[in-house]
Amino acid sequence: MVFIDLFLMLVSSVILVICVLVGVAFLTLLERKVLGYIQIRKGPNKVGFIGLVQPFSDAIKLFTKEQIYPFMSNLNLYYISPVMNLFLSLLLWLCMPFISVNVSFDLSILFFLSVSSLSVYTVMLAGWSSNSNYSLLGSLRAVAQTISYEVSLVLILLSFLFLTLSMNILDLMKFQKFIWLIMLTLPLSMIWVVSSLAETNRTPFDFAEGESELVSGFNVEYSSGGFAMIFLAEYSSILFMSFFCSMLFLGGNIMEWSFFLKVGFMGFFWIWVRGTLPRFRYDKLMYLAWKGYLPVALNYLSFFLSLSLMIFIFLL
Repeated sequence: MVFIDLFLMLVSSVILVICVLVGVAFLTLLERKVLGYIQIRKGPNKVGFIGLVQPFSDAIKLFTKEQIYPFMSNLNLYYISPVMNLFLSLLLWLCMPFISVNVSFDLSILFFLSVSSLSVYTVMLAGWSSNSNYSLLGSLRAVAQTISYEVSLVLILLSFLFLTLSMNILDLMKFQKFIWLIMLTLPLSMIWVVSSLAETNRTPFDFAEGESELVSGFNVEYSSGGFAMIFLAEYSSILFMSFFCSMLFLGGNIMEWSFFLKVGFMGFFWIWVRGTLPRFRYDKLMYLAWKGYLPVALNYLSFFLSLSLMIFIFLL
């Protein structure tokens, strides 16, 4: 019986990973289409009907390109970093609630925090192992930014945990049966979305990429499959954060079709921000995290903690 359960869990996980990769492919197409219409032009429309086959032709092109070997690079780490980056971003999806249960466990939020903080190491090693000054600087900037915003993300998440008193993502669905948490925590939810943008290294916080000084950041020395894996990892993280935002404060009922519309809107929002806002200044980004969001998140945390304690005392 245990072997059947393990086999079914493996099959569910494989189906989940395949669906995520297909979702990532069409998210890239959506991004190119939306950015095209924002800039008053057509997006990809030649390959297949209205460009629907474009993501797959891009994937074939990327994986069949010539792989370069930087002469001074630390070759083993250089090759394993993109693979680990993609693996960690796909591993994150296992904490998402599944209708067939899959790996939905009680400490899924803790699992999310642990795995998402591990991706910092792959970015750092990808920049360092290339042995290029540009990629090293890009990785250092990306790591500093990710670590800074992880602090505010964790504190915001703690506020939601004090409201639900559970570490299980599935419990967010039960608590939002009658009212969405965004109604109670609007400023926190907005801070969460902005911090998620910074966490996924997206515009206006894509400081690993600076055209004038760093070109493409920590992945500047990567080509072919290595670049494609870093690219897939980034978009998988965007899709996951859209999913998590919908679970956290937009109702989070995975049994309803409207839930997937919310996920689609959040993914569209990520692209919309990219097409609208210019890049932020790096020192302002750091001030925003440490002097802006951190005090607000701490204040809200103390407020929700005192609120939950009051309710607990009242129930006693």
